[in-house]
Amino acid sequence: MAVIRGEAHILQRNIYYLIYAILEVLTISDYMINDQIRDREVRVIGEDGTQLGVMPLADAKKLAHDANLDLVKIAPTAKPPVCKIIDYGKFRYEQARKEKEAKKKQKTIEVKEIRLSPNIDTNDLNTKVNQAKKFLSAGNKVKVAVRFRGREMTRTASGKVILDDFAKQLSDVAIVDKPAKMEGRSMVMFLTEKRD
Repeated sequence: MAVIRGEAHILQRNIYYLIYAILEVLTISDYMINDQIRDREVRVIGEDGTQLGVMPLADAKKLAHDANLDLVKIAPTAKPPVCKIIDYGKFRYEQARKEKEAKKKQKTIEVKEIRLSPNIDTNDLNTKVNQAKKFLSAGNKVKVAVRFRGREMTRTASGKVILDDFAKQLSDVAIVDKPAKMEGRSMVMFLTEKRD
């Protein structure tokens, strides 16, 4: 029974090798394994994490082969390079799972834009303020832009007044990240959510 189980494990490892050989042709692997490693001497870490010391590459490959595992170069820039005896398929699966978990926890902050005109009415401004509150409560930054067209460029001071009023109305939930500044034909200001 033990012989059959051992042969099944060897067959499973050969299938892993075949799959990863195909994948390596399609994508460049981050880690060198087994015969890809070309260094003369390597520092070897056992499968349980123990330091096995510096040894010739052939001895390290033999240790990995005897344990029915792979020799994986995990620190290629070290002197001598560090290799670990592990199951490469399981290692890649764990790496992929960790990356996926990190992506889930990562929060992306979007910049939402609100456009105003220099002659905006009070009710329209209040509507835009409410819209900005929704964006800020969702954790996004808000870019508020006053666009000047034609002769409106001569009255840029009115745009500054509008942006200051906008920021004052949101002062309970937001802080000014970047103050009002001219960018081309627009005056732009950035707001972020106030942190407690």
